[in-house]
Amino acid sequence: MRMYDLIYKKKMGGALTPEQIAFWVEGAAQGRLPDEQSAALLMAICWRGMDTEETLALTLAMRDSGDRVDLSGIPGVKVDKHSTGGVGDKTTLVLGPIVAACGVPCAMFSGRGLGHTGGTVDKYAAIPGLRVELSQDQFRESLRRTGFANSAQTGDICPADRKLYALRDVTATVESIPLITASIMSKKLAGGSDALVLDVKCGDGAFMKTLDDATALARSMVQVGQAHGMRIKALITRMEEPLGWAIGNALEIMEAVEILKGMHGEGDLARMSLRLAAEMLVLGGAAPDLPAAEARVAEVVRNGRALQVFRDWVRENGGDPLALDDFTRLPQASHFIKVPAPRSGFVHTVDSRALGILAMELGAGRRNKDDQLDLGVGIRVHVRPGDRVEQGQPLVTLHARGPAVPPWPEDLIQVFDQAPEVTPWLLGEIS
Repeated sequence: MRMYDLIYKKKMGGALTPEQIAFWVEGAAQGRLPDEQSAALLMAICWRGMDTEETLALTLAMRDSGDRVDLSGIPGVKVDKHSTGGVGDKTTLVLGPIVAACGVPCAMFSGRGLGHTGGTVDKYAAIPGLRVELSQDQFRESLRRTGFANSAQTGDICPADRKLYALRDVTATVESIPLITASIMSKKLAGGSDALVLDVKCGDGAFMKTLDDATALARSMVQVGQAHGMRIKALITRMEEPLGWAIGNALEIMEAVEILKGMHGEGDLARMSLRLAAEMLVLGGAAPDLPAAEARVAEVVRNGRALQVFRDWVRENGGDPLALDDFTRLPQASHFIKVPAPRSGFVHTVDSRALGILAMELGAGRRNKDDQLDLGVGIRVHVRPGDRVEQGQPLVTLHARGPAVPPWPEDLIQVFDQAPEVTPWLLGEIS
């Protein structure tokens, strides 16, 4: 088998066989194939696309390029959640303990942040002592003892994805739905869960800018999951402004805990987190339908069981559970700079991407993968689109390490005389 033939076949619009795809992925992962040939095939896929069978074959080949997590010894339907990412997206921190408190094993692998979006692993690292990289045995023990497990993905899972993504990143082939699907779903299938809820972000602050693109990606991932026999559902959610009030690692832990204490129930972050948790209960067989699942979710928040699971999970994994009740035990900023509204009126836009970049410049995120984070800095957002503000009222508070902060872009939060039309957070469902 020759890579030349695979490249030519896809360039001409043909469908690659599972054997051909496996040959490519294995050769790329093991360094037997020249990068330029893999890059050429990636570009051909980007232009010509892949059908569901090809995308599933690519997903499975990437999954099988490394270790797979075996959760068969854990009773019950193991459920996972994946978000395509966004500024202030801390839904994992909220829903993991809720799902576990409802009796459904919640097994999740998370990533670190790069650029303007934060990573779940970085948020957890703000809890003193918490282990964020678990061995497979530690992961299974956490799941067995607390009902919840979350870890940074190890280097042994899907090494082909790292190799191919690095090539995509430098060859302008990231924006391919089959390639995005295989990248995400290979890691999820390797993670060992039986069911998956997808949160596909859509908007200016998301990777998928349009509803059509977000829907196509959601449908592709659902089709691959179903073809593999996985229980799966996707929600398409709006990502224009940051999720919740917190941007920054320790700040986002604080906000997640507050929601688990029943606060901020009318906000989009709480609504989204609780809905995603309820969808996970349905897929996990713990509730017959969505209303019943939502009632169970509300109950474990109301009676404090979800927050107790969070404390137990932190303790089980070496962290300080007292930090969830005494926020002074979390990393703290030393300077707090309020940014006032330049005029009175209604908030129309809150630029999530610009706020994410500003938080990165404060030290809450990474420009490069080796950058060290300042876990205590970030941004507290005081307003949402539709809010009425008065001139001089604080729009955000910058939590900084010193008095010198990056310049504030004047159009980052736009205020006009007329109230805007506010779009709901849930834009669609695919199952």
